Amino acid sequence: MVESSDFQMMRIPLNNGAGHIPALGFGTLIPDAAVTIRATRDALEAGFRHFDCAERYRNEREVGEALQAGLAAGGIAREEIFVTTKLWNSNHRPERVEPAFEASLNRLGLDYLDLYLIHTPFAFQPGDDQDPRDQNGNIIYDRGVTLLETWRSMESLVDRGRCRAIGLSDIGLNEVLPIYESARIKPAVVQVEAHPYLPETELLEFCKDKGVVFLAFAPLGHGLRPGLLEDPVISAIAARIGKTPAQVLLAWAVQRGTALLTTPKTPARARENFNISTLPEDAFEQINRIQTRQRLNEVVKTGSPGFIAQGR
Repeated sequence: MVESSDFQMMRIPLNNGAGHIPALGFGTLIPDAAVTIRATRDALEAGFRHFDCAERYRNEREVGEALQAGLAAGGIAREEIFVTTKLWNSNHRPERVEPAFEASLNRLGLDYLDLYLIHTPFAFQPGDDQDPRDQNGNIIYDRGVTLLETWRSMESLVDRGRCRAIGLSDIGLNEVLPIYESARIKPAVVQVEAHPYLPETELLEFCKDKGVVFLAFAPLGHGLRPGLLEDPVISAIAARIGKTPAQVLLAWAVQRGTALLTTPKTPARARENFNISTLPEDAFEQINRIQTRQRLNEVVKTGSPGFIAQGR
């Protein structure tokens, strides 16, 4: 368990020596372009220095615009922020990886990426259609490429210096293991849904053992109600220590040794989600004992996102 109250400044080292990832990250899964720009600027002003993007979100250009403006206005150097984006399923073929990476980099307006993730382990039919489906509405998968072949192309991006670290997303331990064992450049980060209803303890222990950063998305339960934010254990702890349920959930995530992503859409929410600190030991253990188990996004089963998150 992490023993630090300075969660806002916490940075976790990456296993390949490519720097540190801030524990508190801002996720950019926001469908509206104007809200994306405004919320990204607000997150930067609140103190967030870790920004998680994706080709799939279709808003890399807006995120890049907001970051460039925010960095200039705040006198913040590019090296002070950590930017991630992700390779989408329709670009798993080795010859498509570098063009997809360069296109994302161009949309973001950056010279390099801190982290590039394979968005899911599922390869879709290659092409410009992000959601290829047959006449019956079923996803068309690409059986002609393996995850390891895609990973080899990801390694080449690191070799060329445009991407400092690579990793995996929306994946289970059984799929992580063979990649980790075969990889020349080990995954630096594994990003999965995780919260008290889905603690992913076995994957977390693997990551800790191997020095891989476990990055939790949906730590507030995707903002679904009723849900984690209304959980009686969380609510009681929040009332006792003078924090909001969101702050309790985010502190628990960092305290157990994970980085996290949250998507506040207002300046007040951004400040709230950034202002977290260590929970009392008994409160931390109380949350660990929550018995409810629920996965909120089925993307790990199909490669197709379950829904657009509500965010907080």
